[in-house]
Amino acid sequence: MDQISTFGASRYAVRDLQLFRDADDPGVVAALAPCAVIKVAAGARVEDGLRARLYIVLSGSLEVAPDAHSVDDSGTTRVLPGESVGEQAVLDDAVNLAAMTALEDCELLVIEPELVWQLIDRSNGLARNLLRLLSFRVRAANAQLKRRQKLGEFYRQLSLNDGLTGLYNRAWLNEMLPKLAMRARQDGSPLSIVMVDLDHFKRFNDTHGHIAGDAALSSAAGVIRDSLRPSDFAVRYGGEELMAVLPDTPLGLAEMVAERLAERLRTAMVFPDMRLPLPHVTGSFGVATLAAGDDEHALMAAADAALYRAKQAGRDRVSV
Repeated sequence: MDQISTFGASRYAVRDLQLFRDADDPGVVAALAPCAVIKVAAGARVEDGLRARLYIVLSGSLEVAPDAHSVDDSGTTRVLPGESVGEQAVLDDAVNLAAMTALEDCELLVIEPELVWQLIDRSNGLARNLLRLLSFRVRAANAQLKRRQKLGEFYRQLSLNDGLTGLYNRAWLNEMLPKLAMRARQDGSPLSIVMVDLDHFKRFNDTHGHIAGDAALSSAAGVIRDSLRPSDFAVRYGGEELMAVLPDTPLGLAEMVAERLAERLRTAMVFPDMRLPLPHVTGSFGVATLAAGDDEHALMAAADAALYRAKQAGRDRVSV
């Protein structure tokens, strides 16, 4: 990285510099004339001696990677001829920690921070251009943050869904059931759950294979999901255990929902194109409603106890 000229002795004009468009009065031109023009070979880093300087690309291009402390660490930026880098460091009087690397042989105009401030005081056009540039970068950073937030929320939601069935998973239940129970207690509204265990599922897997078992699970999950209201939630609790979470639903209505689920599960097709007798799955259902003074743990325990009674009574039935 060597000085090869000054701006006044170079072939470049002030009008080529984005920051100085409409700001090229004779005083600005004269002030920029002694500024150094340096050459940076392709692949070389721009070493600034840990000083805040303004760099303007005259030819070639730079790759600028944000420093580790930057809020907008969204990736590298390519700086093209006429564009600048380092404005924020100059304005903040802070060390420019951004890593700048020449993508090709570059010529850069280097403006020291003291001169930048003098030129801002002298030229309203430069001040306006600088404000526009910083405003654009703030908007770009905000847009990037919003995209990140949406992407983060997408992956968060993805982590709360079961990959096989598409139902909510245990992580979702652990997060949301306490909130639903608290809301029910605060509002004085009923909250019920239906716990479902597919009957003799191990035997089904052993007979038809695990691929068929996955198809049966997906079929059962579809029955649960498609039979509920938009305000209800279908969950894969674990293994062959499914669950329906029913806000604003008293015990009697929840029992009716369970009976409907049991009936639809008995007739659900697992894989209709198979050249074998069509297998069906059934389930045992335990129903419980949040009691006064209880929490989500007590609700789950009550549903689990009801499910045990359904199994003990012969399976393929509903118990409360």
